[in-house]
Amino acid sequence: MYALLWIILDPHSLNWHGVATLATWCMTLFIQRAEHRDTQAIHAKLDELLRAESTARSELATLDKKEPEEIEAHLHHQQAKRKRSGKTAKVKAADHAQ
Repeated sequence: MYALLWIILDPHSLNWHGVATLATWCMTLFIQRAEHRDTQAIHAKLDELLRAESTARSELATLDKKEPEEIEAHLHHQQAKRKRSGKTAKVKAADHAQ
C-alpha cells in the first residue's frame, strides 16, 4: 500500500534508495510478524504447561499481560525468595549433617 502510494504520488523519487527503503521496511514487517508468531506460540505452550501442573501458581499464567516494570519486579522478588530459601536449605542441611 505504502509503495503503491509512493509510485502514484511521486514516481520520480523512487530511485535505488527508495527501493532499498521499501525492501528494508518490508523485511522489518516480516521479521516482526514472525517474532510475534513465535512469541504467541511460546506463550500458548507455557500457559498450557501452567494449567497442566497442579502446583503452579495461577498468577504466572497472566504475567505476560503486565507491564515490563511489573514483570521485572516479579523476577527480582522471585530471585530474592530463591536466595532466601537456598540459604535456609543450606542451614537445614548443615544442621542435619551435625
